[in-house]
Amino acid sequence: MPSQVGSDATESSPSATGGGTITCSEENQSHSTSSMSPEVEIPLSWPPDGGLTLEWIQNLMSTFDWSSRNVAPSEFSTVLPVQVFDSLVLCASKLLHKEPNCLRIDPCESESSVVVVGDLHGQLHDLLFLLGDAGFPSQNRIFIFNGDYVDRGAWGLETFLLLLACKVFMPQKIFLLRGNHESKYCTSVYGFEKEVLTKYGDKGKHVYRKCLGCFEGLPLTTIIAGRVYTAHGGLFRSVTVTPSKRHKGKKNRRLSFNAESTALSLGTLDELSKARRSVLDPPWEGLNLIPGDVLWSDPSMNLGLSPNKERGIGLLWGPDCTEDFLKKYDLKLIIRSHEGPDAREKRPNFGGMDEGYTIDHVVESGKLITVFSAPDYPQFQATNDRYKNKGAYIVLEPPDFDNPVFHSFAAVTPRPKVNAYYDYEDVIDSDEELDLASMATDH
Repeated sequence: MPSQVGSDATESSPSATGGGTITCSEENQSHSTSSMSPEVEIPLSWPPDGGLTLEWIQNLMSTFDWSSRNVAPSEFSTVLPVQVFDSLVLCASKLLHKEPNCLRIDPCESESSVVVVGDLHGQLHDLLFLLGDAGFPSQNRIFIFNGDYVDRGAWGLETFLLLLACKVFMPQKIFLLRGNHESKYCTSVYGFEKEVLTKYGDKGKHVYRKCLGCFEGLPLTTIIAGRVYTAHGGLFRSVTVTPSKRHKGKKNRRLSFNAESTALSLGTLDELSKARRSVLDPPWEGLNLIPGDVLWSDPSMNLGLSPNKERGIGLLWGPDCTEDFLKKYDLKLIIRSHEGPDAREKRPNFGGMDEGYTIDHVVESGKLITVFSAPDYPQFQATNDRYKNKGAYIVLEPPDFDNPVFHSFAAVTPRPKVNAYYDYEDVIDSDEELDLASMATDH
């Protein structure tokens, strides 16, 4: 079980000004849980009318920051009682489950900008910095998060709950997409399940189950201003289902499936809209492959589509597929995430993640970009030679929203002392060689 914050974690994180972000003042860095600043109000409570305010969100941010430095993980339920958790997740889930697989985001204000954020992986303090640096979601600033909020980092629960609170507060200004780590399989391997069980004790299974249900409701993709497609992994195949000729009549009609055909082709937005995303683990075989493709696929320098054999799920797609997809839908950019410095180290044909982003394909119609927002990743590394990568976010400005402005940032240091929730010395680093047999085959 992770230990309480160590005695050397007393330094305050760098102050992130603007946008409403609150960081703990120096007096808040005391490790005595009995001496709290008026800025921190615990236990957190749910507003009687259920309406969240900016003040409530700011207090949540400040309290999560403070508790990460001063409260043992096993005492987290004294900070955010399970009843407050239930209210927050219920409100957020209702919003998320109503959203389509592909969100059409059309900024109406002439001065609106769109911020696209990549993987966060439980690095709460870097998220707090990012929100201060980019500016908080507002009437003229929309945020799109590309998934992977949990696992590996020690504060996946706080990271996810903070984003859910922002979603409830401003549902039309913050959009949360699903990542491959928002699944039962990944969270059981890379730490989030154990984190939740540690933080909520005998209520941990209930909290974890509610999180999984919320994961199922997360949308898969966005299209921004008709110009930019975003997803966690990327593109997806066409899934063709045809009636069998052996049986006539509706009652006896059988379906045959050709997804394993060697002639893979790109899927359509219509097919994407009809995919069933409410699965705990997106399947790698059967009739419902599109969610797995969207969450697990990677770009390639080889032409065409092929199975992603390294990951055991999803696709590899070449620059010709990027061009075809952009041209077909009159798009200019594909922005995806999914690959950190550990994954890119194994792919010499692609740029590294030193600055938090790479431009992977440049084609006639536009570009394919990978953005990764967890700096100095992963939080726990088995070697002293760390990647020391920066994180990044992308700002898209009107009127066209297709000229990306990259903002790189270093990790907040020092991180509070805490133990990992998974055996990072033995667990593979980049989601490769998955034990597919242990994943749910809910087709």
